[in-house]
Amino acid sequence: MTEKSIFNDDRKLTYLNSEGADKPLISPIADDVLQCARAYRLGRMRAQLDRSDCAAMLLYDPCNIRYAFDCSNMQVWTLHNPMRYALILAGGPAIMFEFKGCMRQSEGLPGIDELRMAKTWMFMGSGDKVEAAVSNWANEIADLVNKYGGGNRRIACDTLGGNGVKALEALELTYVEGSQFTEIARSIKSTDEIELMRWTIRVCEAGMARIYENSVPGVTEQELWAHLHFENARSGGDWLETKLLTCGSHTNPWYQECSDRVCQQGEMISFDTDMIGPFGYCADLSRSWTCGFTDMNDTQQRLYSTARDQIEHNLALVIPGISFAEYNAKSWRIPKSHIDYRYSLALHGVGMADEYPVVPLHVDFDESTAMSGHLEPGMVVCVESLIGEAGSESIKLETQVLVTQTGYERLDSFPWEDD
Repeated sequence: MTEKSIFNDDRKLTYLNSEGADKPLISPIADDVLQCARAYRLGRMRAQLDRSDCAAMLLYDPCNIRYAFDCSNMQVWTLHNPMRYALILAGGPAIMFEFKGCMRQSEGLPGIDELRMAKTWMFMGSGDKVEAAVSNWANEIADLVNKYGGGNRRIACDTLGGNGVKALEALELTYVEGSQFTEIARSIKSTDEIELMRWTIRVCEAGMARIYENSVPGVTEQELWAHLHFENARSGGDWLETKLLTCGSHTNPWYQECSDRVCQQGEMISFDTDMIGPFGYCADLSRSWTCGFTDMNDTQQRLYSTARDQIEHNLALVIPGISFAEYNAKSWRIPKSHIDYRYSLALHGVGMADEYPVVPLHVDFDESTAMSGHLEPGMVVCVESLIGEAGSESIKLETQVLVTQTGYERLDSFPWEDD
């Protein structure tokens, strides 16, 4: 294999960091864009609450709290430790219940009408006093629903443990699964949200350029993955949802996490960013290229070309109004030799994380279980491809696109290797 140099000075300037590789990217987003996005998102939540015929919406998922109020506090930790929550009352205020000592994190945010100290009842914090703790928590929630609900005792909850559900029901509140409302609320983005998402993608592509620039023989998978963390963290981003960067034989089967495996000259490096970046938005992009910037061998080129065929065919189907069933019926058919090494999804929504909707790959599409619905203007979706075969490496490609009134607009611009 011969070395190539497609990462020229122009590409460095565009993707790495126009301010210089030694400096973080500085957001150009105007404050009014952020304020409009905040108002739009809370409005979407309230609109879904109205349609749900519920008196209140109780949020524990940090992504839902960020969407509704734009307040972030120990988000990864509170994904598995339910220590802070939000309550939006259909006939009353939006209340943020913040973790003890962290009230300042939510002060001054325009969507929050009232700040209260959170009451926690998980076993780690309450031990054998859980029953009393959950009762105390439920009484406060029920009092608020009674005060503002006008007799409506239905409460929509996104992620709530069994003890919490039982405690609310003991107080004659009716539990309603709330994720059906939060997912629909989040699925249609405003123009201001798209501007915030464009910036997250800009930061992500700077991190991808760092990965590319350091894709040299002798580097480990973990070292390469750290470049994306670095660029995201120093530019105001949040976290990475996965650790999907592998090289060589480690790319197949897919879903092996990055390790201390050393990358060798000419091996394929494949990754999926799953990056929760600045403003809480997700940049979900995948690329594959060779270690040492070599030309692809014949097998690598054939697999890469096949992956591009899948991406381009399925991208052309992204049009407003197309049903998920029709999208599946018209989608690219994966050749038999690649079926056992396939990705399970053809398309999925994305916003502050992977979101509704999801269209399985045609091999996995089952009319009895696949969701119904259609693509709508304002949705942002990711079109994916994973191509491998017996004994080969895997090629992983993914692009993030906005569904427009007439078709789609790609939001990422990092080049494909065969461009």
